[in-house]
Amino acid sequence: MRDEPTSGRDAATWSPLDSDGWYAARNATTALRDALVRAGLEKDFPYLRADLNAFGHGLVELGRVSPDTAERLAELLRLALASGFGTDRCNLGHAPTTANEDKGRT
Repeated sequence: MRDEPTSGRDAATWSPLDSDGWYAARNATTALRDALVRAGLEKDFPYLRADLNAFGHGLVELGRVSPDTAERLAELLRLALASGFGTDRCNLGHAPTTANEDKGRT
């Protein structure tokens, strides 16, 4: 192990850019960011970011928000549900995101 030749390469080389999970998380974060901007909440989610876990699975980090922001978000979700959003979806009510629209790496 220690004495094995490495040929100048680190055996642990890995980049998030090689992961489809990264691009899915980034696209979903962008979609959420755009919706938050339209709702006037862009300053209320300072920790919003795309991330990967140790297994390369994409995650969207929402972070902490104030109680007022959580109430506003809850009200927006209630309004969306009351207007019928998600009632015609078979996929557990998940909304489509840009991650579903564009799977390519841009």
